[in-house]
Amino acid sequence: MEDHLKDSNVRIAEVDYDPKANYQLGHVPFNEPISRNVLSKQACEDLLQRAAVNNDTKLVLYGGFNNWFAAFAFWVFKYYRFKDVRIMNGGRKNG
Repeated sequence: MEDHLKDSNVRIAEVDYDPKANYQLGHVPFNEPISRNVLSKQACEDLLQRAAVNNDTKLVLYGGFNNWFAAFAFWVFKYYRFKDVRIMNGGRKNG
């Protein structure tokens, strides 16, 4: 990742759930806030556009608990046919 920190075509996103940690500081809301369902495809696309992420962007996900929630987000992106989404090797260990 260090080689791509200044690559404007790469975005790194933390996926977490713990409201006592980084979640309240800022997060990518993949779930609807009330029903906790996965965002609709249109809502997901709108969210990504606000973060300057499009289908030409390489999106790298990581998170706590060895990428447990990053893997869920990866599945959501693949379900919506996002072209280039990856999971960082390792993730953050909690506990």
